[in-house]
Amino acid sequence: MNRSFQIIMLFVVLFLTVAAPALAAEGAAPQNAAPAVAAPSAGINILSGAAIGAGLIMLAAGYGIGKIGACAVESMARQPEVASSIQTAMIITAAMLEGVTLFGLVVCIIVK
Repeated sequence: MNRSFQIIMLFVVLFLTVAAPALAAEGAAPQNAAPAVAAPSAGINILSGAAIGAGLIMLAAGYGIGKIGACAVESMARQPEVASSIQTAMIITAAMLEGVTLFGLVVCIIVK
């Protein structure tokens, strides 16, 4: 596996580990616990899932755009005579990726 992919997956696992209490279903309170303030558990779960989805979308978009830029710069360094066409293809691809990212973020916002 690629080293950067391993680092990204580590951050995703850590993020989900930290966010797991927010996604947990509300269970019975222990006998010695103080009464909790009433909060709608369904709203908390849905908003938490939307926040995790938005975070994962942003991680994936950042990785994708970084990969596009790195490959484009490397190919421009190898063949400088076709740099303008590579740059055009890179901008079009990055714009399409941004469109998909924006769509995913809108879906996460609408879910709430």
